[in-house]
Amino acid sequence: MKLSLKGSVLDLALLSTLKGGGAHGYELIAELRKRSRGVLDLAQGTVYPALHRLEKAGFVSSEWERISGRRTRHYTLTPKGRKELAHWNAEWRKFSAGFDNVMQWRLGCPG
Repeated sequence: MKLSLKGSVLDLALLSTLKGGGAHGYELIAELRKRSRGVLDLAQGTVYPALHRLEKAGFVSSEWERISGRRTRHYTLTPKGRKELAHWNAEWRKFSAGFDNVMQWRLGCPG
């Protein structure tokens, strides 16, 4: 699977965050904001549909939990998700290196 600039980057960020252990949606949003030093300040309306898409694909599983009287979903990375994360991580590194080359290119001469 090739990375696209739309959904795959968000998916990769979510899977990478879940690699360290399960979390609730709000915790994922806060962790992404923290790890990216505020660059990934994502709305719930962006993150939850992505989590549902990842769950439908079998990369993430979720369970309902009750915390302080409120029901909330706890998301975890599945073995299939770990495998896909490794693949996407390799694709991201290629994509990132290529994009870095584009950003550093000067007309007429590379670098």
